[in-house]
Amino acid sequence: MEKVEIYDTTLRDGEQSPGCSLNEHEKVQVAKQLERLHVDVIEAGFPAASPEDFRAVRNIAKAVKNSTVTGLARSIKSDIDTAWEALKDTENPRVHVFIATSPIHMADKLKKSPEEVLKMAISAVKYARSFFPQVEFSCEYASRSEYPFMSQVIEGAIKAGASVINLPDTVGFCSPEEYAKMFHYVQEHVSGIESVRLSCHCHNDLGMAAANTLASIEAGVRQVECTVNGVGERAGNAALEEIAVALHVRKDRYQMMTQLKMNEIAKTSQMVSQFMNSPIAATKPVVGANAFSHESGIHQDGVMKNPKTYEIISPSLIGLDSGKLVLGKHSGRHAFRAKALEMGIHLSEEQINQSFHAFKDLADQKKELDDQDFRHLFSHYAQPAIH
Repeated sequence: MEKVEIYDTTLRDGEQSPGCSLNEHEKVQVAKQLERLHVDVIEAGFPAASPEDFRAVRNIAKAVKNSTVTGLARSIKSDIDTAWEALKDTENPRVHVFIATSPIHMADKLKKSPEEVLKMAISAVKYARSFFPQVEFSCEYASRSEYPFMSQVIEGAIKAGASVINLPDTVGFCSPEEYAKMFHYVQEHVSGIESVRLSCHCHNDLGMAAANTLASIEAGVRQVECTVNGVGERAGNAALEEIAVALHVRKDRYQMMTQLKMNEIAKTSQMVSQFMNSPIAATKPVVGANAFSHESGIHQDGVMKNPKTYEIISPSLIGLDSGKLVLGKHSGRHAFRAKALEMGIHLSEEQINQSFHAFKDLADQKKELDDQDFRHLFSHYAQPAIH
């Protein structure tokens, strides 16, 4: 199978999420955990953004040995110079240069003509290439750019020395079909495109970041930019764990692999959530508290007989011990009996029926039952099992 490289931008784009800033020590800790996860590329920050960001990128570059460390830079010499100072002592220094190519961004943000933007892009990549052996170039807001002009910019960047071309869906506007079509277009219209790695970067404003990322992989992308837990500006980025697990579980469709150490996913997710003070929604795919939880009696019965009946992902795959049966008003007798045995209680069939009805009544009154509720319930109907 072909390999898809995982480019993690938790420490740059992810940290731009309001209220999720990290100090230098926390950034280094997260970077080392990303290295343990076997992420291919770690975007450590935006060195020119602040002295603290510069120090953090430099310290991460010193601490991480087995993942490539990169930093972001606008298409201006001073940003590239600052990135070089932060990254020059790494074994494989890399910089990520970008400029906006959409009409609205060029006119209203940059106040530049398309011709000026083209010239800036080529000049910046050429300058960056004089320092860095690897230069990634991004067309910011690629998904809303005019494809013929964007193709000119991409071709110019490739000739100037870019080795990776990233086409972001900067505000999560695209559908999967549209995003894939954009990559097909540049592969058909850009000279030299076959010599570079194509990269995607999807935001989740319409809830399609993961779907768009997977669609781009099918369209030829071999580098995926993402964040742990999907953190990032506004509604966040494509979630690393969702992409990695989707590629693993659906090998039959995608025929792709990553080098990620999958059983480090849960630990990485928990660290990022804690450090960024960013709680994970219970229903979050892969790493949410309910991702491997079952309350429905039909589901509980199936999972107890064979976990694969209702779990397409094994908890152990991401580093968790097991799923969880949540006993509530939707639960059945099978899970109820298992709970009793787990607590060392033996129930006859008559006692099961009696206590099960009482359990249902209690579950209607409370959203969640704890062990104390069950101990109180069982004490009325059964005695501890004799061993």
